[in-house]
Amino acid sequence: METLTVPGNIKSLGIISHYVQQAAETANLNPRAAYKLRLAVDEIATNIITHGYEEAGCEGEIHLQVEINACSLTIAIEDTGVLYDPTKKASLQSKYFNQKLETREVGGLGVYLVLESVDRFYYQQIGDRNRNVLVVHR
Repeated sequence: METLTVPGNIKSLGIISHYVQQAAETANLNPRAAYKLRLAVDEIATNIITHGYEEAGCEGEIHLQVEINACSLTIAIEDTGVLYDPTKKASLQSKYFNQKLETREVGGLGVYLVLESVDRFYYQQIGDRNRNVLVVHR
């Protein structure tokens, strides 16, 4: 599949979702795996848009690239927003879940959702770019 490049704003989420759905269909993912992948990509893209661009007062693009092989479907999401490694937040999750609901900070469950939705997730900083990679076994 060709790389998808969209503006880093909320209006792009529908386009991203459609792209991921097409990739899932091309890879013949079962409906449950396809749904979970779309959910995970949506969470990462929403965080990029909200925290990486809007809250930082900057604009940019989001680039998605799909790789399908015999074993897996991989989606790489790149942006030039504020540098942020979501895997560092993930390490705090167990402490977060042990807190009472009324004492928890708002947010933070999205990264957990991503980790639970795909078979592998990792982050890379490439120069001034964030690269989030999601892998689902076929």
